[in-house]
Order: sequence, then structure tokens, then C-alpha cells
Amino acid sequence: MVYWSYPPTSREIALTAAVFAIGASLFGAGAYLSFVNVAPQQARAKERSEAMRNYLRKRFGLNLSEVDCDDL
Repeated sequence: MVYWSYPPTSREIALTAAVFAIGASLFGAGAYLSFVNVAPQQARAKERSEAMRNYLRKRFGLNLSEVDCDDL
């Protein structure tokens, strides 16, 4: 348990609340931007997977309909 030698002043409490609010808003902005960019990232990953399948199909004549290319 933390023991203070003296109670915090009203200015210190206000500063602590402001820093907390700024941190929470930055966290919220980061979560929002991450959520917004999920669909484009998934589309790029799917496009890369399809490109790899087409390359292997053309290069080696493989039928990769059952093979998962996510690990390549």
C-alpha cells in the first residue's frame, strides 16, 4: 500500500486527471484506427494468398484448392 506523507493538492489531482484523460483518448484513437484498417489489411492478405496460389499453379501445375497458403 502506498502511504503519502501529505495529501495531494487540488492542482496535482487535476493534473493526474488530465494526464489520464489524454492517455485514454490516445488509446481510444489507436483502437479506432486499428478497427478501421482491419478490412483493407484482410483484403491485402487475401490478394497475396491468391497471387501465391496462381504463381504456384502456373509454375508447377499444382492444384492447390485444398492447400492453405497462409503459412507460405
